[in-house]
Amino acid sequence: MKRIGLFGGSFDPVHNAHVALAKEALERLPLDEVRWVPAGQPWQKTRQLMSPVHREAMVNLAIADEPRFKLEPCELRRRGPSFTLDTVRELQAARPGQQWFLIIGQDQYTGLHTWRDWRELVSLVTLVVAKRPGAHAWPHPDLLRAEQRAVPLPMMDVSSTVIRARIAQGLAIDDLVPASVARYIDQHRLYKDPQGQPRS
Repeated sequence: MKRIGLFGGSFDPVHNAHVALAKEALERLPLDEVRWVPAGQPWQKTRQLMSPVHREAMVNLAIADEPRFKLEPCELRRRGPSFTLDTVRELQAARPGQQWFLIIGQDQYTGLHTWRDWRELVSLVTLVVAKRPGAHAWPHPDLLRAEQRAVPLPMMDVSSTVIRARIAQGLAIDDLVPASVARYIDQHRLYKDPQGQPRS
């Protein structure tokens, strides 16, 4: 029985804290692999995401050095809003008999009760919650009974929002994303308008 972690997100763009958290989960639990799941159309986001082609390419670059990291493109291929439960059902049907772990941030954990059919979701996976040092989560009381593990969130002051803002200001992002991702963003002029001007 393999122990498989699922790590979903917009990854717009993927950055060093994503990679560090996935590695932390991989080693601490431990897991046989972590499947990175870029969201197709996140139902809770209103802004337009970078195209799936670019986000998939950036994740592939970010995970290339760790053979236990795998890209899982099912949400990018699926039509309509991306729901985590649909992804878990699809992957479990394709690979029965495995043990599944869902890696989420502390903010996601606190709001998990707003996800579609969340009670069924937590019955199918073991939650892996990234805990920020000194921060406290206040989840739905029923979530406290769900099977879960905690991993410490690496101390990195970085987010995709910050990275997009830095690009919009013409600032460097080399210390925030893997080098291969920084090159890709520069080569494809991502997060800039059609005239080549920075945009968030």
